[in-house]
Amino acid sequence: MDDSAIIDALSALAQPTRLSAFRLAVEHEPHGLPAGEIARQLDVPQNTMSTHLAHLARAGLLVAEKQGRTITYRAQIDHMRAVMGYLVNDCCGGRPELCAPLIEDITPCCAPEELRQ
Repeated sequence: MDDSAIIDALSALAQPTRLSAFRLAVEHEPHGLPAGEIARQLDVPQNTMSTHLAHLARAGLLVAEKQGRTITYRAQIDHMRAVMGYLVNDCCGGRPELCAPLIEDITPCCAPEELRQ
């Protein structure tokens, strides 16, 4: 992944409505949510939300799937994984002990329900 793709993804998330929309899409994986439902849940006008969703899609964080007249947005988890991997790719400068707390912080939310404490 190149620097411009990382910058695009991070800048897309650097806006409150887009960050909330992405998080909402992640919560509804693997099925995604229709654009209108995202707008309703975030209490944002649909035309404004459409602009935000398009921005996230251009950054590779969401994918739009047209189903009749409805556009459903799904989070691109693999792309976010690549962004996060890029940020810690060198494992904190070859010092894995620096990354261990980060991994520990992420693990509880991402572990299967039966492994969560």
